[in-house]
Amino acid sequence: MGIDEPDIDPASFLEDVEMRIGTVREAEPFPEARKDLYRLTVDFGTETRRSAAGLSGNYDPGDLVGSQVVAVVNLGTVTVAGFESECLVTGVDDADGDVVHLAPEREVPDGTRVY
Repeated sequence: MGIDEPDIDPASFLEDVEMRIGTVREAEPFPEARKDLYRLTVDFGTETRRSAAGLSGNYDPGDLVGSQVVAVVNLGTVTVAGFESECLVTGVDDADGDVVHLAPEREVPDGTRVY
């Protein structure tokens, strides 16, 4: 494994991509989706957004509620099986290929910007 992507301008990245910390308030299975997803409601402090998130391999819906996540909030809305996903909850694959969500190491205020 190598890091293959070319370098980008750091200032441009921070201007273009807006990531915020949010707390999952609701999580439910999403059987209508073609992939193994959950429907999440994420609280960013001043607003709540919905996300179709691929976190179902490692998490039960009840375990996600109350947890903080890192989400990209300025990608616009994407419709997945009739559900409007308004943010992208970030994650990485574990050794088994299941998604592990990214989160701050300790609780921070909802809506905190990631930089």
